[in-house]
Amino acid sequence: MSFLNFKNPFKKTIKVNGYTMKGKGDVQMFDDAIRQWHHDRNLINGSTDKDQVLKLMQELGELSDNCCKGKDMRDDLGDMMVVMLNIMERNGYSLEGCLAQAYGDIKDRKGKMVDGIFVKEEDYL
Repeated sequence: MSFLNFKNPFKKTIKVNGYTMKGKGDVQMFDDAIRQWHHDRNLINGSTDKDQVLKLMQELGELSDNCCKGKDMRDDLGDMMVVMLNIMERNGYSLEGCLAQAYGDIKDRKGKMVDGIFVKEEDYL
């Protein structure tokens, strides 16, 4: 993403919008930087969850296109995460909290693979 100015994304210091972020883990630095990016561009107060879900669907279409074409999907996945962080920010959710919620839902889930898709046990019984 062009708003991030750094040479090595794996260092503990990155420069974002002219200021340097130090001392946090890499994921937290990106989370903070992206949330600030949204605020700086009025994408929190100037948008809605509905608008951002529509944007997420647009990004999903780009992911699908590149997946089907066998192209690199990292930018598409990252763009989707950027939009999801917008939705999290506007609702007061943390990335860790959302992942913990999702993991809590799936950790004991049983099921089977059907044509390359995991189907929950309760959906095929």
